[in-house]
Amino acid sequence: MTSPSPAELDDAYRQVAQYYTQKLRRYGPTPLGVDWSCVPTQALRFRKLLKLCDFEGPFSLNDLGCGYGALLDYLALYHPQTPVDYLGIDLSAGMVRRAKKRCAGDLIRFHHGRESPRAADYSIASGIFNVMLDQPVAVWEHLIETTLFHLSATSRKGFAVNFVHQPIYGETGKSGLYCTNPRRWASFCEQRLGSEVRLIDDYGTSEFTILVKPMRALSNK
Repeated sequence: MTSPSPAELDDAYRQVAQYYTQKLRRYGPTPLGVDWSCVPTQALRFRKLLKLCDFEGPFSLNDLGCGYGALLDYLALYHPQTPVDYLGIDLSAGMVRRAKKRCAGDLIRFHHGRESPRAADYSIASGIFNVMLDQPVAVWEHLIETTLFHLSATSRKGFAVNFVHQPIYGETGKSGLYCTNPRRWASFCEQRLGSEVRLIDDYGTSEFTILVKPMRALSNK
């Protein structure tokens, strides 16, 4: 199969940036502004993704697809005792501007782009693979692969991402939503990235989370 061209990938990133910029304009810095339904489910996703991190001491964190900086609200509420050197990265310039207005601190920075400009102890990406709009699946999955390679290369201790489950037999998936089987991307991370993977599933949503670490035992948190 021929890989998508750079122009096709650029178009996919551009469409996603426009989509979320429009959401922000309509709903403001709220869960709806980043296409989540409410604060409790947004917090649930953060809790699962952050099982990756060791909060016993300070660490650095890249938040790819940071939106308006909602993860910082979660960290301030549930982990105020742990210093986190935070970098938020987003495709939408509007999101980055809004995040900078909302969030400030010596250990808080934001970057407009598709990749992190630095390595960190950990990286998370919440929901960035779900909304593929009208992109062909082959283009979207190549974008996912590219992103996972980057997350692996820039995350010293590991990274965490989430996906939407494939509809069960007889159900119809939502148009423009990328749905997948957990083994599809767990196997990719194990085989192509040479990493250990922990799958977190069945937490009351249609989604699943994978924690990806360098080849050593994942702790049972």
